[in-house]
Amino acid sequence: MQRFEGRVALVTAGAQGIGAAVARRIAAERGSVIVTDLQQDKIDAVAAELGPEHALAVRVDVTQRADIDAAVAAGVERFGRLDVVVNNAGACIVTSPPEETTVEEWHRQLDLTLIGAAQCIQAALPHLLETRGNVVTISSVNGLAAFGNLEYSAAKAGQVAMTQNFAARHAANGVRFNIVAPGTIRTPNWDNQPGTLERLATMYPLGRVGESEDIAAAVAFLASDDAAWITGLTLPVEGGILLGPNPLNLTDRKG
Repeated sequence: MQRFEGRVALVTAGAQGIGAAVARRIAAERGSVIVTDLQQDKIDAVAAELGPEHALAVRVDVTQRADIDAAVAAGVERFGRLDVVVNNAGACIVTSPPEETTVEEWHRQLDLTLIGAAQCIQAALPHLLETRGNVVTISSVNGLAAFGNLEYSAAKAGQVAMTQNFAARHAANGVRFNIVAPGTIRTPNWDNQPGTLERLATMYPLGRVGESEDIAAAVAFLASDDAAWITGLTLPVEGGILLGPNPLNLTDRKG
């Protein structure tokens, strides 16, 4: 498929995992990608893999509006336009029990996961209005149901509400806003927790955790013209976990 030929996407947290998979998928479909992250060496490697004619690596801290503005400007200068923003930056960074979370911890979580996504939309919006582009934000099933990590979950739920409001506000302008809400995804974040993904896999009705490519495929759909009549949607990509845990390992039963 060549759904992104002639189009340009900005992907945050593109150094590895979901972000890198999204960048690869868009480039594979003939798009150009502005790959951003705090880890300059890793985004340089991703951009080199995609090819200099199709990728630009820019170091960005999404909590800093000046960084985002600079990345958008550099990408537009390089490629001439901006069609897609993929808000992937975010992390579960609060470890205190929710009854003890400090204001500073709340700010760190919200500044990265929710306000960072909002700032990326604000910086890109003038260009998206010109191209009738779209935004896909990577939220989480934590924003849809109670899976713990209260502060992270609240930030992810905020992304959903933010997306719906932007979608309603700019539908008449032809700019779309959608959400992909992953379940557990095999990323480098789990590398130091041996056995955890295998244990979590047993909870999923489809019998496995997700791969970054599962999320990239959903993002590519929502960001493409195949989803031209979809806005304000939250698309769970979660192996059926929202149906309820699978404590009986029903996927192992035959017949």
